[in-house]
Amino acid sequence: MNTYYKKYIPYLFLLPALVLLAVFFFLPFFDTFIISLKDYSSDIYNPSFAGLNNYSLLFKSKEFYTVFFNTFLFLILVVPFLAVFPLIVAIFINQKIRGISIYKVLIYLPVVVSIVVVAIAFKWLYAQEGILNYFLQLLNINPIGWLTDTKFAMLSVAIVTIYKGIGYYMMIYLSALIGVPKDLYEAADVDGASVFYKHLTVTIPHLMPTIALVVTVSSISALKVFAEIYVMTKGGPLNSTKTIVYYIYERAFENLDLSMASCASVILLIVILMFSIINITFFESKRYKL
Repeated sequence: MNTYYKKYIPYLFLLPALVLLAVFFFLPFFDTFIISLKDYSSDIYNPSFAGLNNYSLLFKSKEFYTVFFNTFLFLILVVPFLAVFPLIVAIFINQKIRGISIYKVLIYLPVVVSIVVVAIAFKWLYAQEGILNYFLQLLNINPIGWLTDTKFAMLSVAIVTIYKGIGYYMMIYLSALIGVPKDLYEAADVDGASVFYKHLTVTIPHLMPTIALVVTVSSISALKVFAEIYVMTKGGPLNSTKTIVYYIYERAFENLDLSMASCASVILLIVILMFSIINITFFESKRYKL
């Protein structure tokens, strides 16, 4: 084959992915951005051009700031736990323990179960007459409105997301632990290092790119949380669990306010891109020689 054409072969392999991205990402994004510049309030079939006025109205809305705050509160509740606890579990699971495969399956099992099923199950646990309040009553503690009290609702939903994600991120850490050189652990043992210090000086530094990946992926997932909110709280009580994706769904499909929903979608995409850029800039720059 002519060497002139050989340099185009990699682009040929990339072509299917580029087509999929164009059809399922770029075209919908540009269409959403165009919708965000129109006004559907008077006629949903023949909208008028509104320009950036929709964005101005969105940033003046108190509800939008509330859902934005709730979204980042959810992120703060979920991401640190999903970044640390699965790593601890992965370190324990990575040891030579009898029946370790069974433990891996049990921990990973929530990942393969539908999030809707998990959310419904936890909704029953959180019910006023549910099993959690039953045990509290045995301890002479008044029942808690896990999903009806603004103090506990967001935390209750966050626990469901954490429960669902532990096994998934544990497997990511397990695959990364395989690449840690064993001789470094042996050298640490010779130096008399404790188990904690050994993982602090050997495991953590080698897993920093993986930790950064887990933080980025879990952050993006937290920003896009929807199913748990929809099944368990519908954004309540008093909008205390309404996140930006649920806000987009509510504006678009319940209020038919397509322009505001599209504006919020564009802003959410920008925020997610910022998280990705931060990850590439600070954690992946050496890998890609940026």
